[in-house]
Amino acid sequence: MEPGTARIAVDLLGGDEAPAVVVDGALRAVRADPDLHLLLVGPTEVAAGVVDALTPAQRTRITIRATRTAAGPADHAPRADSTVRAAVSAVRDGAADALVSAGSTGATVSAAALGFGRWTDVRRPALVASLPAVSGPVILLDVGGSLEPRPATLARHAVLGAAYAAVAHAIVAPRVGLLSVGTEAGKGDRPRRTADPLLAAAPLPCDARYVGLVEGYDVTLGLRADVVVTDGFTGNVLLKAIEGAYAMAGGPPASGGAPRAAALLGVAGTVVVCHGAATPDDVASGIALAAHLWRRRATDRVREQVAGLPTGDGTDQEHGEALAGSAGHPAADHREPKGWP
Repeated sequence: MEPGTARIAVDLLGGDEAPAVVVDGALRAVRADPDLHLLLVGPTEVAAGVVDALTPAQRTRITIRATRTAAGPADHAPRADSTVRAAVSAVRDGAADALVSAGSTGATVSAAALGFGRWTDVRRPALVASLPAVSGPVILLDVGGSLEPRPATLARHAVLGAAYAAVAHAIVAPRVGLLSVGTEAGKGDRPRRTADPLLAAAPLPCDARYVGLVEGYDVTLGLRADVVVTDGFTGNVLLKAIEGAYAMAGGPPASGGAPRAAALLGVAGTVVVCHGAATPDDVASGIALAAHLWRRRATDRVREQVAGLPTGDGTDQEHGEALAGSAGHPAADHREPKGWP
């Protein structure tokens, strides 16, 4: 367990089985980490269920911010009194260090982007997941923050993924690959064929190097790449397919299963989005991830690593981006009906 106090705002109403699952996960997280403080955002009677189940000493690490409105899957600009907006406000105002939600991904990404602001050189924030692989962890992004596969977005997310691998997982000189249907140059659809030479020429942070196109099995083997970049639609589908494969095989490997929590990169705050179908253990692991990222100053350090690197955003003009449809709605292209992934 990493030392240092971490204050995490928890959206009590986010998730398919909220609030019961979130309450159970919060209890497990507090009991596992003596330096963890939780700000429970939701109905007072729900938060009281957490407090009442704790010892007197543990209760001193719990505070409550009362609100009764949950953000729905269609709320790309959730109401100011929603739990996720209240959690964002708590972090922005200094009452918490990071936030965790298992609610609608679109609503969470939008609330974070609107409340914290996006990094000036990141148009579309990315959700990044860490998967267990044969040769070590593999960083996969995007897994649902932005569903559209634009070349410049893929290139920019490669930069974010490389920095995250080095900062959050201490991977030295990360190897970055672009997910496609083959490893030969020219393979894949137009966005990937365009992004491949962009990445080959782009400077990457943390001594990272681009290894070219990779295939699906490279995500679970980890032999060719430490960071695998794809669009949010494909990444989301791949992650669920890996979960299904684990279930069919009788469970995840001993080193851990496919994650039910992902870090949001590209906004000026520490945000973790849990699986909408999260279990109590998944919620607890999402809270632990948020605490880990805060204690490592991961968001700030990733931002420092990518600051000043070319964005390549001009290539998106041929695909008609120019922020059309996304200005004022940072997650407007996210149509996931439940929570991530």
